[in-house]
Amino acid sequence: MTETIVIKVGGHASKLLDDQFYHQLAKWRAQEKHVLIIHGGGPQISQWLDLMKLPNHKEDGVRVTTTPACLEVIQAVLLGVVQPALCHQLTTHHLPVVGLNTNDHHLLAGNYLDQPHFGEVGQITGVNQAWLDQLLTNEIGVLAPLAQTASGQLLNVNADTAAAEIATRLGASKLVLLTDVPGVLKAGKVLPRLDQTGANQLFAHHQITAGMMPKLTAAFSALKRGVANVSITNDLTQSGTALAHQVSA
Repeated sequence: MTETIVIKVGGHASKLLDDQFYHQLAKWRAQEKHVLIIHGGGPQISQWLDLMKLPNHKEDGVRVTTTPACLEVIQAVLLGVVQPALCHQLTTHHLPVVGLNTNDHHLLAGNYLDQPHFGEVGQITGVNQAWLDQLLTNEIGVLAPLAQTASGQLLNVNADTAAAEIATRLGASKLVLLTDVPGVLKAGKVLPRLDQTGANQLFAHHQITAGMMPKLTAAFSALKRGVANVSITNDLTQSGTALAHQVSA
């Protein structure tokens, strides 16, 4: 069975990719592994929402999307700004790439996370795995975290949550949440391994940022549901913080 690796690239991280990132992708491709990149776009979306004088608010790392205009901006930025730039970077490094979104063969199905509270924000309930597996045989996929309801309503999905759910449904062997910090930090130092108990303690003592909360929640979800190797890092060649079922005393 072909090994699948899912990488989530955040909006900040997408501007910081170096040659090591592309070399690692090329190495995995040479090993005939499937590679799927889920991209965020938080900073870029915030910039455009502010320019358009639209609500720009997050709760626990989840962007509140209560107006159709906000959703239109999110869609436009993800598919018209962030994704093309990322695809261009991969192409420049001679990597085969294809930009993807939920409209491609009903790729991502979803439903509302909490419509009265978050608006047009969703969670993924289905992935067209057969079509995606076939596509990833020849190209690296770059996928926007947007899903569709059964009635065709577009939903904004947190990119970390989307990456974890997609990795789980694809039976991925590895999930990397690539961010702009080298891992989960405690007192300025990277924690090489972290289990759920340790994460809960960081939450309780307010030792992690709001942006890290959905990353850890998503990462542990994927780990518990069968993704064997889950990490948070800023470098594909470094493990950063590896998520563990339980850290030995």
